[in-house]
Amino acid sequence: MNKFFEENTNEIDTITIPFQEVLSKEQKELLLNYSNVVSYKEKDIIFKQNTRTSHIMFVKSGMVKIFKESKNDKIILFNLASEGDYIGIMSVFGNDLFQYSASALTNSKISYIDINAFKSVLDGNGKFASMFIQWISKEGLYILDRLMSQTYKQLPGRIADVLLYFSEKIYQSPVFTLPLTRRELAELAGTTKESFIRTLTEFKNDKIIELKGSEVEIKSMKIIKTLSRLG
Repeated sequence: MNKFFEENTNEIDTITIPFQEVLSKEQKELLLNYSNVVSYKEKDIIFKQNTRTSHIMFVKSGMVKIFKESKNDKIILFNLASEGDYIGIMSVFGNDLFQYSASALTNSKISYIDINAFKSVLDGNGKFASMFIQWISKEGLYILDRLMSQTYKQLPGRIADVLLYFSEKIYQSPVFTLPLTRRELAELAGTTKESFIRTLTEFKNDKIIELKGSEVEIKSMKIIKTLSRLG
């Protein structure tokens, strides 16, 4: 079985399990012995809604799109996962079937860990379990905030939320390249493609952002945060 050592080394201390700093050497070895890495190309499906859960997964490299498909084929884009993020966790621990889908937004590597080995480490390491629960809680709160935003905020507030999401959570910079198509960005904001493009253009004309293709620079972070706050 493949093990997710860093390239060109066999040192256990170089593994990239989230919260690895609180694991003992034995616990790291256990997870390594029941782990492997799978590479995905851009747009590949990682897991599909309504398929059975089986492993703990986290993003070793790349970026992953998390989304739900409704009965009328409408896509609800929940979140993006990047290096170090777990994916599919709420389904793995809450249901036998995935309640949403995940696909590779860029070429990505996903680490798979046997769920029984992972649960064994959770049972034996309270600090690791606490950090893991905190991560799940933050993800749940983020999804709740997204649903509240799409339900109660006006369109400028929702577009501001999307820009802040990429600036603060994904890239930690006011200058970034949008990794999604305009349609996917509209799904993230809970609006139509046309409405998203129109509002983004208004932000540009008002000198709130600089926009060149997919490249964005937030010129007035104060206004973007005000729009997000006031909705």
